[in-house]
Amino acid sequence: MTDKKTARHGAPSALDELLSSINKTADELHDKHTAHLVVHHNKVLGSHLVPGLKLDVEEIKDGIRAVIRIEENAVIKNPVQICFGMLPEKGTQKIIMDVGCGRNSKISIIAHCSFPNAIDISHIMEAVINIEDGAEYRYFERHVHGESGGTKVYPKAKVNLKKGARFATEFELVKGRVGLIDIDYETTCGEDSSLEMTARISGYADDIIKINETGHLTGKNSRGFLNSRIAVRDTARAEIFNKLTASAPGARGHVDCKEIVQDKAVASAIPVVEVSHPQARITHEAAIGSVDSKQLQTLMARGLSEKDAVALIIKGLLK
Repeated sequence: MTDKKTARHGAPSALDELLSSINKTADELHDKHTAHLVVHHNKVLGSHLVPGLKLDVEEIKDGIRAVIRIEENAVIKNPVQICFGMLPEKGTQKIIMDVGCGRNSKISIIAHCSFPNAIDISHIMEAVINIEDGAEYRYFERHVHGESGGTKVYPKAKVNLKKGARFATEFELVKGRVGLIDIDYETTCGEDSSLEMTARISGYADDIIKINETGHLTGKNSRGFLNSRIAVRDTARAEIFNKLTASAPGARGHVDCKEIVQDKAVASAIPVVEVSHPQARITHEAAIGSVDSKQLQTLMARGLSEKDAVALIIKGLLK
C-alpha cells in the first residue's frame, strides 16, 4: 500500500474533524518515523508505513479489510497510530483485520475509535491475529463516543501465539457514553508464550457492557492474565465472562474482575478456570459491590463531596 499523505476520499475537513475528536491534528501524522492509518467509514483518509511493516487495505461496503504484516526480526520502535471512526450520526463501520507478526518481531499499536456524533452507529471489528515464535504484539484500543448512548461496538478476535510469543491488549472508553460494548476474544497460547487482556470501562444511564474473554494455555510454561475493571451506575448493566484453561505443565494463569455498582445498576461476573494437567495452576478473584465505605469516608474527611469522592474512587479503579 502506498502512503496517502493527504485525504484522497472526502473533504480534508473530515480528516481534521476526526483527528480533533481524539485530540490530534494532521500535523502530528507527518512524523516519517511513525506509521499511521486513518479510516473514516470505509475510506482511507491517510496512511504512512515504516520499514518492516506492510499494510494492504481494501475498501469494502461499510468498512475496510486490512492485511497487516510485520516482517521477521522487525522492531517497529514507535507505536503505530490508527484511527477508525465515523462522523455522521448513523451508520455501520466494519473492520476486518488479518494480522501476522513474523518471528522475533515487535510492534505496538494505539487504535483510536471515534464516534463523537453517534445516535445509531455500529462499529464491528473482526480480527485474526497470528504471532510467531518470539514475537510481541501490543494493541491499545481507546474509544471516544457521543453522549446519546447510540454507539454499539462489537470487537471480536481469534489470537494464536507460537513459542515465546507475547500478546497484550487493552480496551478503554475515555469519553462519552458506552451505549453497547460486546467484546469477544479467544487466545491460544503456545510454549513459553503469554497473554494479557485488560478492559477498563465505566457505564451509566442504560449502557450495556458485555465481555467474553477466553484464554487457552496449551503450551508448556505459558502464562495468561484476564483483567476487568468495570463501573456501572444508574440502570447500566455489566456482564463479564472470563475463562482460562490450562492443559500443559508449568502453565500459570489468573483471572481478576472488579466491578463497582451504584444506584439501580446490575453487574455480574463469571470467572471460569479449568485445569487439566497436574503441573498447571490458575487462580481467580472476583469482587462486585458498592464503593468502599472506608475509602469514601476518608476522602470526604479530606474535604471532597460524596459525588467527587465516588468519582475519584472509580477513576482509581479504571487506571
